[in-house]
Amino acid sequence: MTAPVRFKLPVSVLVVVHTAAPEFLLLERISPAGFWQSVTGSLEPGETPREAALRELEEETGLADDCGQLVDWRHCNRFEIHPDWRGRYAPDVTHNTEHVFSLCLPAARPVRLAAAEHRAQAWLPPAAAAAKVFSWTNRDAILHLARAPVPGARRRDD
Repeated sequence: MTAPVRFKLPVSVLVVVHTAAPEFLLLERISPAGFWQSVTGSLEPGETPREAALRELEEETGLADDCGQLVDWRHCNRFEIHPDWRGRYAPDVTHNTEHVFSLCLPAARPVRLAAAEHRAQAWLPPAAAAAKVFSWTNRDAILHLARAPVPGARRRDD
């Protein structure tokens, strides 16, 4: 007997990791090559967006929110799922809802990459980071943080 096909939920998180400088952590996906992004991932069944953000942060970077610095923007983006990834979702699913979070670190530091997902990391200033990311939602979040911190976000110089 074959196991039922398990599709990804069309609900995800975007976690923008940055410093107060500001510099932004980007990760290069293994596939497709040249695809740079912040920490992202789909929710698992029964998981809250915050739980997913914390899980993805640890899985993709080895970072943990030990000091309660993860900020939930209470903002969602809705976008069409890229055709290359539609097969991961149920056949009738075309759009994803993304919950946005950010984590401010005291300083840029190397992270532990998820070897099956990412091949490289870079800490970049706002304009370079915004120009490098694939997703418009990721670009907009970076540019927003570069202009003004999200309400409730704690910055190093506060």
